[in-house]
Amino acid sequence: MSIQEVEMSAAVQHPIGPHTVEDWLALPEPTDGSRTELIYGYFHMSPSPAGRHQRVVHRLTRQIEDAIWAAGRKDLHVVPGVAVRISSALRTGLIPDVVVLDQDPELDASFPAESMLMAVEVWSPGNTRAEQESKVTAFASAGVPFVWTVNQRDRLELTAYRLVQGRYLAQDVLLTGCRATVEAAPLPIPVDLSGVLGW
Repeated sequence: MSIQEVEMSAAVQHPIGPHTVEDWLALPEPTDGSRTELIYGYFHMSPSPAGRHQRVVHRLTRQIEDAIWAAGRKDLHVVPGVAVRISSALRTGLIPDVVVLDQDPELDASFPAESMLMAVEVWSPGNTRAEQESKVTAFASAGVPFVWTVNQRDRLELTAYRLVQGRYLAQDVLLTGCRATVEAAPLPIPVDLSGVLGW
């Protein structure tokens, strides 16, 4: 379902914290399923995601990958939950729920922002508005062409954004039960939210 484009704020101001991207990459791998991200020089730890969150991520990953395979796009790679080095200057490194890369992810443990064509963030109840805005602003500053966000409430709401002159504009919005082809992506992607939660 295409809607009129709406500008998303990317003007969040943050003092830069003490930690670097190198510090972040050197952290030990969590053993409890939690994630630590670096946002403007500060570590932010998220607990292990709930089953509903993981199911949404898994099913969206499959739909994105199916579209890429159907289009024969061997240059695109879908990977869930990998580290992306957003900006050394802004001291930011993120772990989006899903990324679409233009490089083979087989051997690398982290990726430069320049390789990320799309990021998908499934917001959990614990994600504050400030954290959400900080992440989206970081993606914009890194020049990531497309970002999808998924809000989990009584229903799902997927908003697909396209980067236009340094700002994200909402181009597609899908709600639970909706089936549509999302154009704000590296290629058109048919998305079916009717089955993402098993409904």
